[in-house]
Amino acid sequence: MKKSIFTIAIASFAISSIVTSCKPNTEKEQDAQENVDSAKVAVTEAEADLDEAKRAATAEEWQQFKEDTNTKIEENNAKIADLKLEIKKTGNDIDKTYQKNIDAMEQKNKELKIKVDSYKNDVNSDWKSFKREFNHDMDELGNSLKDFTVNNKN
Repeated sequence: MKKSIFTIAIASFAISSIVTSCKPNTEKEQDAQENVDSAKVAVTEAEADLDEAKRAATAEEWQQFKEDTNTKIEENNAKIADLKLEIKKTGNDIDKTYQKNIDAMEQKNKELKIKVDSYKNDVNSDWKSFKREFNHDMDELGNSLKDFTVNNKN
């Protein structure tokens, strides 16, 4: 009799342990799943915010960039006009080569003007990439004009 009571007690203890241990794990899994789901939502929202911040410039930033760019383009136009006048004054045969280079720089300046005028500052465009590439092209043209005037005076 002692054995059967002891066996029943152990069996009851084992069954109650299994039942109690299963329930909290299920609750823990549900809590963990809820945490994972909320974390996924938070990550998705953060990625969307980052994309928006990365892509679109503020209206003020875009306007300032456009004004600065137009000023640089006008300065380049003035330098190109000065170079054309200098070439007309000299009348040398080498001026044909210089004229081709000046025409190429003038065309590049016009392309930059078109590029900045046609850029649409919205969430579908990558503002930082556009700005970096445009500034690189503008600096390259500015250096070409600067180097050209240095070589032309020698």
